[in-house]
Amino acid sequence: MIAKIIKGANFGGVINYMLSKEEGKAKVLASNNIGFIDQNLCAHEFALQASMRPNVQKPVCHTILSFSASDAERLTDDVMVKIANEYLEKMGYGNTQSLIVRHSDRQHPHLHICINRIGNDGKTISDRNEKYRSTKICRELTERYGLTLGEGKKAVNRQRLRGEDKLRYEIFDAIKAVLPQSKNWKGFVAGLDKQGITTRFKTKGNTDVVQGIIFIKDDFSFSGSKIDRSCSFSRLNAEIERNIQQAQQHLSKEPMAHSIDESGFASDLSDALDEIFTMPMPSGGVDVDELRFQKKLRNRANRKRRI
Repeated sequence: MIAKIIKGANFGGVINYMLSKEEGKAKVLASNNIGFIDQNLCAHEFALQASMRPNVQKPVCHTILSFSASDAERLTDDVMVKIANEYLEKMGYGNTQSLIVRHSDRQHPHLHICINRIGNDGKTISDRNEKYRSTKICRELTERYGLTLGEGKKAVNRQRLRGEDKLRYEIFDAIKAVLPQSKNWKGFVAGLDKQGITTRFKTKGNTDVVQGIIFIKDDFSFSGSKIDRSCSFSRLNAEIERNIQQAQQHLSKEPMAHSIDESGFASDLSDALDEIFTMPMPSGGVDVDELRFQKKLRNRANRKRRI
């Protein structure tokens, strides 16, 4: 079970999307704290409650709950409503309006939920850390109901993706293809560059300590963790380190090895970063030599002030 959260301002547009499927492909399963007779009337009631907080620009929370196709037989309408209501309660949406609609236009079972971020008491429901909380809740409900754990990005139908989602998965697939063959950071960056993906590194403050990575394709940029948790800088660096160790072990087992230049192997993080910074950086990337020069200038200025 996974959740996708989309914020918006138009209740009518979301409700129309949820109900405008082919006949038999969309089914209203439940409505909480709101009556459902007509979709226009329903949208009006949502908007009326949201008007209590006119300063909230996006009172609509459109949440999609998706389940594995292997659980389809078990996920009756009643079970899905129960799971959805538990999800809403844990997310803090128990005291507001919501409409739960089941779609059957794809192989995997999924729900669309229209939620009012303005509660029945007129207070705005906090969305702080909602993605983190949602992921945790989905995991808990998946385990409690004995549902199939998601297969991750490998199970996603790439043909249906559009826009930024498509680019994100293209970058993910490229990383997973290049990473196993990467014996150092230079090779990793070069491999992605061949596939039209530029790599940049984020440094900590005014230092040259790398703490993050950014991937750019078609003028769109994504941090590594936004691509996938496995694509954060720390995890990629750990994977490259493992590749290096495996390569060194393999070389050590060679019975008649010729003299080998191991300068390309990084034994620790600092060596790996040295290799990053000695390679030509993409346009707009981090110029570490410039950062070091600026740091020296600041140190000199600080010494003059103390004098």
